[in-house]
Amino acid sequence: MRYAGHLLILTVVAAAAWLARSSLLDLVPAKIQINPPPTLLQTATAIPVETSVLPASSSGGGMDSLSRSINGRTFLPDQPRSDVVVYTVASGDTLFGIASKYNLRPETLLWSNNAVLKDDPDLLTAGMNLYILPVDGVYYQWHESDNLSAVADNYGVSVVDIVSWPGNQLNPNLNPASPAIVPGTWLVIPGGHRNFVQWQVPILRRTDKMKWIFGGAGACQGPYLSSAQGSGYFIWPTDSHSITGNPYTSWHQAIDLFARLGDKIYASDSGVVVFSGMSSWGYGNLIVIDHGDGFQTVYGHLSVIYAGCGANVTKGEVIGLAGSTGNSTGPHLHFEIQSATLGNVNPSDFLPAP
Repeated sequence: MRYAGHLLILTVVAAAAWLARSSLLDLVPAKIQINPPPTLLQTATAIPVETSVLPASSSGGGMDSLSRSINGRTFLPDQPRSDVVVYTVASGDTLFGIASKYNLRPETLLWSNNAVLKDDPDLLTAGMNLYILPVDGVYYQWHESDNLSAVADNYGVSVVDIVSWPGNQLNPNLNPASPAIVPGTWLVIPGGHRNFVQWQVPILRRTDKMKWIFGGAGACQGPYLSSAQGSGYFIWPTDSHSITGNPYTSWHQAIDLFARLGDKIYASDSGVVVFSGMSSWGYGNLIVIDHGDGFQTVYGHLSVIYAGCGANVTKGEVIGLAGSTGNSTGPHLHFEIQSATLGNVNPSDFLPAP
């Protein structure tokens, strides 16, 4: 009985040790990295995931190991659009700013919206709807007597350029002379361009009365025989020297200077006021100064005018306050320098360095 008792105890101890074996093994640090079977590794390489190769393990084996991480994000490239969208101009918008928003040249906006902009970015007004093309070019409305070859030649492109544009939905086998396009249809002319029809404030000499009858209520009647004359050197007409609206281009022959509502506007050089008041050119309250040396300066969108018709002004004199009158989406100063011999010049080339 005594031996039987000892045997029973040994049996219980052995059974307990066997049951505790897995728990004891968990306490022992693992020193051997078990690599997946070759067949599993081959299967994994068929999955299109990002991989990085790690250095060989320093713990032995000498085999490089692959660390694979699955990237669950999908990146799609920007998809080009072929449709034309309509953009409603907001307060503070500029033609250049809208064009930049859609990665277009500002000329494209003018060529696509001639009915409302008339090739003049200063006609842009809040609430106006603009056609925004998917690419640079021209938006053209088809007329009953049109010839597709003639339209293409007029805008400097080929017939294929127009027909192959997917948004136009034209039959690739059409006859250019008789393409069966419904009158009134709008076509995108990708890469198209045309000449600008420019209109600007005319040179208003103090001795020339006839030109002054044009331009709106602010037209002066003159002539004025004042001897006030400019120096030929101009100063900034605003305290700010920043161009924040439309810059000078061949079709916007002025600069739009930053100005808050009510900021002072200064005469850029001495001279005689030959236009003072509301204009019919979209510039709102306008002042034009003849400097008597072949130059005149133009100040548009004023909220208040201090210098009236025929007034002699000196360089740096306050002639009005900045505003947003006329066709404007926000306060600024439309500023031009015109020359009787050079035409409209870039004011930035005649003003001191900012």
